[in-house]
Amino acid sequence: MSGTVHEIARSGFGEGTNELYDRARPSYPIEVLKYLRQEVAAPSPLDVVEIGSGTGIFTRALLAHPDWASAVGKLTAVEPSAGMRSVFDKTVLDDRVSSKEGSFDNTGVPDHSADLVIVAQAFHWCPDHDAAAAEFSRILKPGGIAVLIWNLEDRDGGAWVAQLRDLYEQFEQGTPQFRLGLWRALYETQPYQNLFQPPKEQTWSYSLVGSLEIVTDRVMSKSYIAVQPDDVKTQIKASVKEIIDRGDDRKWIAEDKGIFEYPYKTLAVVLRRK
Repeated sequence: MSGTVHEIARSGFGEGTNELYDRARPSYPIEVLKYLRQEVAAPSPLDVVEIGSGTGIFTRALLAHPDWASAVGKLTAVEPSAGMRSVFDKTVLDDRVSSKEGSFDNTGVPDHSADLVIVAQAFHWCPDHDAAAAEFSRILKPGGIAVLIWNLEDRDGGAWVAQLRDLYEQFEQGTPQFRLGLWRALYETQPYQNLFQPPKEQTWSYSLVGSLEIVTDRVMSKSYIAVQPDDVKTQIKASVKEIIDRGDDRKWIAEDKGIFEYPYKTLAVVLRRK
């Protein structure tokens, strides 16, 4: 495999971190999955390739959604992390699904075989946008689409969320995080401009269920937090608790149970092959 994986991603998503990741990270809104099904012009059964499939959070959501459950004929999950593939293989139990090692620029998928390429919560780690655009085009059928999708806490949804993000973002160590938008350099590459139509971006705002445990686990599941020494992790957990206990702008769902709204946004980008 020729793909290069960022060292923080390799370490932070390495063996022993993936069970927490799978438990802590959110799934994807049903309305977003419905929208994506409408964007796929091809008739079912669909050939789907998911790159950076991780532990299978998006895969499970896709296969469980009523608009997708019977539409998927085959799904090939491509993931460079052996630890993540191990969790994927335990949690995604569907005869239509297979998982394999691979990367953004080297999927090992046959030419022009896919109706849909999905990259969920991962494309910001792509080290070579030219090569990724060429690979997406190679494996997609004409008129097929690639979808990039991310979930992220909405810092505009409440002061406590902004404080939380300020806390954990200081540990990013220069990594190409989604929020920085560096991944949009894809649009400027020659392969993308030659092979794809202009990108179509759409954002959804909503709230999930939150608690101190949920928020803490989600922060600790981030790759650049997972690589911190234990004493730093302990301090981060204490700081998260301070933010949640203070609760600036928090909206309770069930205060007696410590359950509150957890503001989020999802961005989906549709890239249609010419």
